[in-house]
Amino acid sequence: MHNLGQTRSVRRPNHSLHTPDAFIRTRLPGMSKASAIVHASPALGASFTQYSAEIEPGGTLGSCSFQRFFYVLEGEVHLDLDGDRHTLVKDGYAYLPQDFSHSLTAAQPSRLAVIEKRYQLLPGVSPSAPIVASESEIVGQPLMGDVDLTLRALLPDTLTFDFAVNTMTYQPGAALSMVEMHVMEHGLLMLEGGGIYRLDDAWYPVSVGDFIWMGPYCPQWFGAIGKTPAKYLIYKDWNRHPLG
Repeated sequence: MHNLGQTRSVRRPNHSLHTPDAFIRTRLPGMSKASAIVHASPALGASFTQYSAEIEPGGTLGSCSFQRFFYVLEGEVHLDLDGDRHTLVKDGYAYLPQDFSHSLTAAQPSRLAVIEKRYQLLPGVSPSAPIVASESEIVGQPLMGDVDLTLRALLPDTLTFDFAVNTMTYQPGAALSMVEMHVMEHGLLMLEGGGIYRLDDAWYPVSVGDFIWMGPYCPQWFGAIGKTPAKYLIYKDWNRHPLG
């Protein structure tokens, strides 16, 4: 049935909500038997690119001349690094430093959340080696002492990294204790459950599969609604001076 032009997707100067009913797929250079749903890019106002990659068995993601982080949403992929093969399944992830040679191939139909960003060098700080891990290996920490909000930091909190990627899990009814407003921008993908997101002066219902871009200084708040936990994957720029 035609939706008569209705969608939950919105674009505003300092935020965007991208919902599955508005997704358009495209093939990025280097992809084979794969497609991308580009959620955020410099064309939107973001300083990074984030997309969902859908890969057929035997398909590849292609090379990347920027930093790349990917998180397995479903399926199984093989990541080849310097002759070593790593197999990643749901909730597995990897960080690849800028210009690091690698290849990624799907062993079965797979979906990935992919973040790519140009590395911001810091004098005296060396880039990280690749990281291959699983979210299940990360010990969750309560956010601001609230045991109903669990944060898992997927990358080390050191000056080596110019961005952070975390998962946040909210027990039913849990919410952020304050409206946040800060210099960092965010890319957020809903993984489980749902709730209400405040962005600027608007309030949006969100659920699994929705993507949110939050620009710098966008007022933001989230509360989980429903009988199951809400969980999202969230990116932010980090560890660098605002003047560059």
